[in-house]
Amino acid sequence: MNRQKRLSYFKSKKILITGAGSGIGKATALQLAELGAYLIITDLNPDSLELTAVEARQLGAAGVDTHVVDVSDWDDMQAMAIKVRKQHSALDVLINNAGVGLAGDFLSTTVEDWQWILSINVMGVVHGCKLFAPDMITNGRGHIVNLASVAGYYAAPDMSAYSASKHAVLGMSESLRAEMAEKGVGVSAICPGVVNTGIVASSRMRGATRQAQDKIVAFYNKRNYGPELVAEAILNAIEHNRAVVPVSPEAWVMYGAKRFAPNALDLLSRSPLLRKLRPGS
Repeated sequence: MNRQKRLSYFKSKKILITGAGSGIGKATALQLAELGAYLIITDLNPDSLELTAVEARQLGAAGVDTHVVDVSDWDDMQAMAIKVRKQHSALDVLINNAGVGLAGDFLSTTVEDWQWILSINVMGVVHGCKLFAPDMITNGRGHIVNLASVAGYYAAPDMSAYSASKHAVLGMSESLRAEMAEKGVGVSAICPGVVNTGIVASSRMRGATRQAQDKIVAFYNKRNYGPELVAEAILNAIEHNRAVVPVSPEAWVMYGAKRFAPNALDLLSRSPLLRKLRPGS
């Protein structure tokens, strides 16, 4: 879609983005601001959220509302949704972006770790969809974007909890897409690969990965595949109602391998050579 058509498509659209204080959420908010969208942005960090809001207004957003929200808290999300519905009625686009990271072998991750990551990465998406999809259905239009990951279809070693959360988001998105199609609502799952955001630095690390965290962060920085590239993929997915969208070269390679050579990918994942080559090993 060319620039003029994109401007026309997104101008004044009411778009809610969770986790918009940094990373992919912020990059997406700023690209949409340049296109004149009306942004409803949320984050747990009020300071970073306000910085995103200031930049979005400067870039030309039709309006910016901010809500400090914990996506894992159903009551918190309900309270925010009541305010949004009162002011805007139905959303045009919902982007469930908020998420956290967790790495470590299965035996080193605790039950509390599992509960924590699933409450945010999975239930945060469920909460957003439950609260805002009904009004989209009533209007017969809208689009939902859920942030999954390459880990949603490629389960790397030492990432069982994170992979489980992203497999859940991908599976839910594909099922929801089938349900929503006849109701006029599109659903896209975005699956980034190695993207240079702050999520690795803020991730929980267990077992051997804890000692390797600085090296992993350095690897992501060196890779330097920015969140703005994921934001571009999100906009494209909304415009063209894409189903599953791998982002970054390695995400596409893994997606193809998972579909057409799953046994080979499984063998590669378990190979000692790959473990030595993984960042931080």
